[in-house]
Amino acid sequence: MGKLTEILQLAQRRARDLSLPYEGALTPREAFEVLAAAPGARLIDIRTRAELDWVGRIPGALELEWQSYPSNQFNPNFLSQLKQAVDPEALLLFICRSGKRSSLAARVATEAGLRDCYNVLEGFEGDKDANGHRGTMGGWRLAGLPWQQN
Repeated sequence: MGKLTEILQLAQRRARDLSLPYEGALTPREAFEVLAAAPGARLIDIRTRAELDWVGRIPGALELEWQSYPSNQFNPNFLSQLKQAVDPEALLLFICRSGKRSSLAARVATEAGLRDCYNVLEGFEGDKDANGHRGTMGGWRLAGLPWQQN
């Protein structure tokens, strides 16, 4: 069994154990490995433009807002924009700041008929620490994975 298969099976087992309504849940490092090993896999960064501009971007990610800033209004075109941008057979990995909004996006995409939807646990910055700060308790950036500040 190859490394990609092992990672995806672990992510699928996590989703079952947590009763998640989508295919799987990946750590940031696992998501990076899947993107490197699975042709056509797409990372969908659903953070707001403000988050992308102020906090940082992931090179190669499809940036598709789930909500707008500062109103936090849901993007009513999210699904249509997503379906136009991705192959319906592709592995889709959703990421946000902490993994909560991307979990919702993975669920909505699955309910809309996209099969291979995964959430990136911890998101880009992870959960808040005891002082209320992000970026110190997990996430894509803290894992040392590729990102850039504009």
